[in-house]
Amino acid sequence: MWLLNVKDLLKNASSKIDREARKAALRILAAALDSLDPRTVVKKHVHRVNEILNIGNLTFNLDNFKRVFVVGGGKASGAMAEAIEEIVGSKITGGFVNILRGTRLGLKTNRIILNEAGHPIPDEDGMNGAKSITELVKKADKNDLIICIISGGGSALMPLPAGNITLQDKQNLTNNLLRCGGTIQEINVVRKHISELKGGQLAKIAYPATLVCLILSDVVGDHLGTIASGPTVPDTTTFNDAIAILRKYNLWKSGIPESIKKRLISGMRKEIPETPKPDESIFERTHNIIVGNNRLAAFAAHQEAKRLGFNALVLSTAVEGEARHVGTIYAGIITEILVSDNPIPKPAAVIAGGETTVTVTGRGKGGRNQELVLGTSLKINGLRGIAIASIDTDGVDGYTDAAGAIADGETVAHATKIGLNTTDFLGNNDSYNFFSRVGDLIFTGPTGTNVNDLAVIVVL
Repeated sequence: MWLLNVKDLLKNASSKIDREARKAALRILAAALDSLDPRTVVKKHVHRVNEILNIGNLTFNLDNFKRVFVVGGGKASGAMAEAIEEIVGSKITGGFVNILRGTRLGLKTNRIILNEAGHPIPDEDGMNGAKSITELVKKADKNDLIICIISGGGSALMPLPAGNITLQDKQNLTNNLLRCGGTIQEINVVRKHISELKGGQLAKIAYPATLVCLILSDVVGDHLGTIASGPTVPDTTTFNDAIAILRKYNLWKSGIPESIKKRLISGMRKEIPETPKPDESIFERTHNIIVGNNRLAAFAAHQEAKRLGFNALVLSTAVEGEARHVGTIYAGIITEILVSDNPIPKPAAVIAGGETTVTVTGRGKGGRNQELVLGTSLKINGLRGIAIASIDTDGVDGYTDAAGAIADGETVAHATKIGLNTTDFLGNNDSYNFFSRVGDLIFTGPTGTNVNDLAVIVVL
């Protein structure tokens, strides 16, 4: 089971009915995580019979290629690489993949180098790995096949700053954008225009080789250009768009390093090339295939909920917005089900996926899932037989070691008994320390995958 502290979370319930609600929510989340194993996901889309390699709807004769390279990066890319090597085997000439630090143990590849790097703030190991990926791709010609594997976290794990921009400059910018509440889409628009790989530029380097990219999506709506900042996808955004985003969050004047500002201004003035656009010929030999996403996890959760005897509903897999406010909406859904059996009758399990944001104004510690559940807890105080659990499917919520948190109708009362003011913790963006002291953090450790966040609401 992926969830490491289930017994403690169940002990924390103050009544039998609350314990049952918690138990169901956690079992449904665990089933969703089971469905996301990157090896299984890849093997559903990639098959080989002798020298014929089928990837999605594409068919390749491996004998027609001089060499096969495997490159990529992301939180799930290690397990994805392992699956690709198992399928393609000795036909692989070489490979280099950047993976999340701490996930190398248990992975076995002989032809593909797995390089651990940092996330969400890019580090030097990631940059050196991105250079190695670039050098490998540059070797390819029209007689070669490049299999690229991309998953959530690929933006930070494959950093290759452009021009005179340093890694520290990129780290500072990423940190500032995260703290200001910028969406992943906005952050990636900026990243594309300060990078050598993002925004279709990996495809540009790979051309004229045949490039097939397998993508595990961590982006609401599966927009290809946003996942890992779209290294193999045409970019429709511009330097002007990047500048507009920095202005929106009041970072343009004082929140970004001078090297980044100079590059963006040069791009705006057309002194340096834009990122590759959809009409460019370099994409004629590029194929992008989504192999898994948040919807996959949500419907696995839905199936488990039905198996457990619940009336189940996938509310949405495209939930966005300020985490605490989304939590308030979820509280309204819980109350509505209790009162009117709407939008689904009791016993009910409502599943929702997506990616919320947190605008940091306090000095506390937390993640968007923890803040979402904290926001919910204030509005469900006193209700019985209900639970809400929300996690980041990669097992790392924000800058914490927790995947997320769980709450029921007694969470606020429990906190009050031990001297905690729930509203104060929420105001200070201190959801981690709140749930740590209450005992309701959910721990999974790094899951080796990433398809955004998943919340489960249970109403008995």
